[in-house]
Amino acid sequence: MATLWPSFPHFRRFCQDNRLSGGIRLNSAMLAPTDIDRELALLRTARPEVPFFFDVKGRQMRVVDVDLDNKRCLDLTLNHAIEVRTPVPVLFKAGADSALLERVEDGGKRLVFQGGPRFMVQPGESLHIRDPSLRILGPIFTDQEKMKIEKFREAGCTRWFLSYVERTSDIEEFEELIGKHAEIRLKIESVPGLEFIEREFRKRDGLSLVAARGDLYVEVPLPHDILAATKLILAKDPEATVGSRILLSVVQEPVPSCADFSELAWLYDIGYRRMLLCDEMCLKESLLATAVSAFQAFREAYAH
Repeated sequence: MATLWPSFPHFRRFCQDNRLSGGIRLNSAMLAPTDIDRELALLRTARPEVPFFFDVKGRQMRVVDVDLDNKRCLDLTLNHAIEVRTPVPVLFKAGADSALLERVEDGGKRLVFQGGPRFMVQPGESLHIRDPSLRILGPIFTDQEKMKIEKFREAGCTRWFLSYVERTSDIEEFEELIGKHAEIRLKIESVPGLEFIEREFRKRDGLSLVAARGDLYVEVPLPHDILAATKLILAKDPEATVGSRILLSVVQEPVPSCADFSELAWLYDIGYRRMLLCDEMCLKESLLATAVSAFQAFREAYAH
């Protein structure tokens, strides 16, 4: 599977490429509701031959606005109100950058930091607070996200991803918005999410798990914990998808690394048959073409 939007110049090429048999994921994170009508119109004219899924953001913390007038420190607004003991470290850029959160204001949505991270923070980006005191408050779906869901539901979308699933009520609330007969892939991206599937999750038709390793790798206590987490998700759902941090060497080099091919073999050997490339890989046609070709070569040489 790949992550694309119909407005990407290379969308038409890959939406009709049967090597992407798993389908195309449309990620709502960086898209405003006002952009969706345009994307849906482009999707209809493209007439994709592979299935498409709309990825809905639930309780995931994402940046709504950054106060650029504040030259002293990073000052941002979140999509969800939170409670957390401060000061506390906050991770950005999938764990590659960080800053110390000094205080939370404005009902829990405004975060003011001591200084800031090394790199610019943009609206739409996610962040991570791994402190056990963190509480995400209010409804799981923001009004903006509900608008996006309704537009895609009205357009006939029946396949969905749901981010940061941590309890059965998340699924029930989502089904109230999209109906009971949709296909939903539940992205497990946190320690509470892992605890949920270990204790509560019940496999049924139309419901499957996703080892969403882009965020999950940042959220687990220790880096090597991702291995047990990846196995646990598959043990709870043999149809599970594994996503992100796959073939990343292609971003820097034209030939995938030995380590990347070895990891594909490990994922295949433990039982994964559904794999999702990360967003970064799919932004450029050349990178995605290389990754898809590498998967095809792997399939023919090893996974046959």
